[in-house]
Amino acid sequence: MTVNHLKKVAGIVIPDSKIATQATALLLEHGTEFIYNHSLRVFLFSSLNAKRKNLVYDSELLYVASVFHDLGLVSHYSSADLRFEVDGANAARDFLKSHGVESTKLQLVWDTIALHTSIGIAEHKENEVALMYSGVGLDVMGDGYAHLSAKNREEIVQAFPRDNFKKKIIPTFFEGFEHKTETTFGNIKADVCAFMIPNFERKNFCDCILHSPWSE
Repeated sequence: MTVNHLKKVAGIVIPDSKIATQATALLLEHGTEFIYNHSLRVFLFSSLNAKRKNLVYDSELLYVASVFHDLGLVSHYSSADLRFEVDGANAARDFLKSHGVESTKLQLVWDTIALHTSIGIAEHKENEVALMYSGVGLDVMGDGYAHLSAKNREEIVQAFPRDNFKKKIIPTFFEGFEHKTETTFGNIKADVCAFMIPNFERKNFCDCILHSPWSE
């Protein structure tokens, strides 16, 4: 795996504390180069959005959340029956707890990861939660692309290449929850299953209501 050890990219300092360094080591050990580059871009985009909006945030916690946010897609952290976002959130919480991090920060990082795909919710939460949601949205769907300067964009992509990201990210998502497609019910990852599985039948909320055991 090609790893970039730059300490500063696009004016953003990449945390190198003991916790940050160990979190990165876990990403390198259990993740892929593709997920690594995506995760670092997410941190940088999130941080640039904080700078643009003049928001106060905990850089180390945002970094750890960015590092762990897609680790629920890899076999080492993937459960049999939980959403991949929750798997990543649980892994990050366990990791930070082992370092004696206080409970309020554990919950903040858990929420930041668990809600990073929750459209209409994450952007209204604490700064770290909203910022990483914005960073993920920028890297995956181009949300807020117009606010990213060409200079910063080129510097970040040079440091952490996209590597045909648009074509690779959907299969990468799918590989992470192919064994538990039921966990995509009610969230945007059901779109990934529909894209990857011919004639995929989504669980339907209205059917759940109409076929409930209530006899009325």
